[in-house]
This record gives sequence, structure tokens and C-alpha cells, in this order.
Amino acid sequence: MVERDKIELLKDILFTDDREFAEKIARRIETIEHTVNEQEKLSEKVKPIILKQLDEFVTEIPTTLGPTITATLKEEIQKNRDGIVDALYPILGKMIKKYISQEIKLLSEKINKQLSAKRWTTKFKSWFTGVKEEDIILSETSSANIEQVLLIERGSGILAASYSKTETIDKDMISGMLTAIKGFVEDAFGQKNQNLELIEYELYNIHLQSFVSYYVAVVISGDYNTKAKDKVQDLIFDFYDDFMGKNLDKIFKSSDEKSKKMIDRESLEKELVLKFSNASI
Repeated sequence: MVERDKIELLKDILFTDDREFAEKIARRIETIEHTVNEQEKLSEKVKPIILKQLDEFVTEIPTTLGPTITATLKEEIQKNRDGIVDALYPILGKMIKKYISQEIKLLSEKINKQLSAKRWTTKFKSWFTGVKEEDIILSETSSANIEQVLLIERGSGILAASYSKTETIDKDMISGMLTAIKGFVEDAFGQKNQNLELIEYELYNIHLQSFVSYYVAVVISGDYNTKAKDKVQDLIFDFYDDFMGKNLDKIFKSSDEKSKKMIDRESLEKELVLKFSNASI
């Protein structure tokens, strides 16, 4: 074997692994370039990562952004109350207009039924009491109705659960607004341990019942008198006692129980429906 052949053989022995390694790297780079340059292949790799990040972001929004959003709303209401009212009035105005039309129709039907079924009873009442027949009929037909119930976390304004007879505007936005208004009014009067209990808006009354970590907002239409208020409070206390009180270990997460399963929104809303959907006030 000549000297040159010996040298070539020695090179083959010494550098074979390096060549194979270099070839593997080259093939790997080629595969990566192919994946990056082709949209479908790149999408297959990147899409699961993006979806996972989006899911984590959506899950963390209430905890990370809830307090900030509530504080911002509260500040904006203080700075520009007229502007906030102007922005919300058209939306609420349409809701009220639709509600008024429906209520007038229902009231007319009730009065017609009352006139036909209890005409003589109403006349006797009018004779003995001196009250006009129309006023007696109106007092008997008017009643308060629960339109919506919101369970809201105090401080953050995060909506924990809700019940509504009909579809309405964004419930999360309403809960944030109520928390901001509630906090603003309570801070404005500067009274410790005092809570805002009622917000009146044209044909609606919003009853607010505060607890330690949550408060309940009940939107009521119709004649909201003392009797109706007592019934609403009883319903709220029953809900909190029967359901929230029995599940405190699931609702409140302590520092040493980070892995404990929290109560889910679906269960809360089922209980709200059970307590408030057929309630008569």
C-alpha cells in the first residue's frame, strides 16, 4: 500500500463520524427550512402552542385584569359621569322601551280579565272604601317581577354567576359597572361598614345585598315596595344559606389548599335558576 493510500485510509477512519454528523445537521436544517417555508407545515407546529397560550390567557383574565378593569371603570365614572350615561342610555333606552310596550299589553290583558271575572267584587270594594274601581284594579294587577340576578365578587367585580329571564347586554360589563358605582357611592359618603342597597333606574330597581366576599344584585321591574323588598331579601338569604353556606370550602380557596377544586359557574347558575326563576314577589 502506497503512502497516499495509507493517508486516505487514516482520514476515513478518523473523520467518518464527523462527516455523518455534518450530514445529519445538514438534513435537519433542510427539514426546518422546509417546515418554515411551507405555511401548512408551519401551522401544524405553531397552532397548538398558540391555542394553549390563548386558553391560559382567557383563563387568567378574570384574576389578572378583573381588579384593574373595575378600578379603571370606577375612575372613569368619577371623571366622566355624563359621558358614561350618554354611552349607556341608548342601549338601556331600547330595553326600557321594549319592556314598557310589553308591560302595557300585559296590564291591559290583566285589567280586562279583572273587569270580567271580579267586576262586582271590585264595585263592592269601591263602595265600601271610597277608592275608584280603576285604582283598585291597578293595585291588584301591579306586581314586582325579578328580571335578572347577578352574583358578583366584591372588590374585583368579577361575575361569578347570573340568571336572566331574557337575553340582555353583556352581564360581565353590568357586574363591573355595578361594582364601580357601588364602590363610588360608598366611598363618596365615607361611612365604614355601610353598603349601597338600592339603585333606581326609571322602571327598574336594582336591589344589592352585600356579603363578606360576594354581593347579589337583583334587577326588579314593577311595583317594588316594602313587601317585595322583604321577599327579595328572603330569597337572597335562602340562596346564600342553602347553597353558598354549605359550599364555603369549595368557594373560598385558602393558601394551603391551592389544588382544591373551586365551585363551578354552571352549578351556581343552576341554583340561581332554582331559587329565583319561579319566585313570586
